[in-house]
Amino acid sequence: MSMLTPPGMGGKYRITGDTYPRMRRPRRRRRIVLASLAAVVVLGAAGWGTMQLVDVFSGGDDTKAKAARGTDCKPAAKPTATPAAAGALPKPAQITVNVYNATPRGGLAKSTADELKKRGFVIGKVGNAPAAYDKKVPGSALLLGAPAAAKGAFPVLGTQLKGATTKMDARTTADVDLIIGTAFKTLDPKTTADAALVALNAPKPAPAHKC
Repeated sequence: MSMLTPPGMGGKYRITGDTYPRMRRPRRRRRIVLASLAAVVVLGAAGWGTMQLVDVFSGGDDTKAKAARGTDCKPAAKPTATPAAAGALPKPAQITVNVYNATPRGGLAKSTADELKKRGFVIGKVGNAPAAYDKKVPGSALLLGAPAAAKGAFPVLGTQLKGATTKMDARTTADVDLIIGTAFKTLDPKTTADAALVALNAPKPAPAHKC
């Protein structure tokens, strides 16, 4: 055996001249490596596809657009005007009320006028209702006044008596009429009326700011 012969091969792979035996690596390792790479590629493709489906069904574009708009969203400016500063509603002491009785029951106009005076209203005329309304007001009361009263005197006077209806006429004065109807029993309790008046003059919350 020649000294160039690899150990353990005996004389089978005897090296003679310039010819050498070829030592090949096992093919099994190569197959394992290729199979692993293929599996990684398949799993990556499957994950990417799943993310795309989730994005489509969850409205990913809308979410991204909203997020982008959110960065430009600025807080709403705080309102500076209050009902008192704007003079939206008058105080009871600024409202003159004429009290008329349109029912067959006597004394309602005077007792109601006296109670309204105690609550801070200015009382004008007191007596029986005009013929156009006498015994023709089916509800608890009718508030009658100029068009401007709809945003001023009517809401304030309405806190004293729930269920009163309103009607506008052609007068040019600021006074209003309270015509007592057949369903009238009494004014609302003062504590209830005062709470309603406070709620009426309370600042209204600013609308929610949306971007």
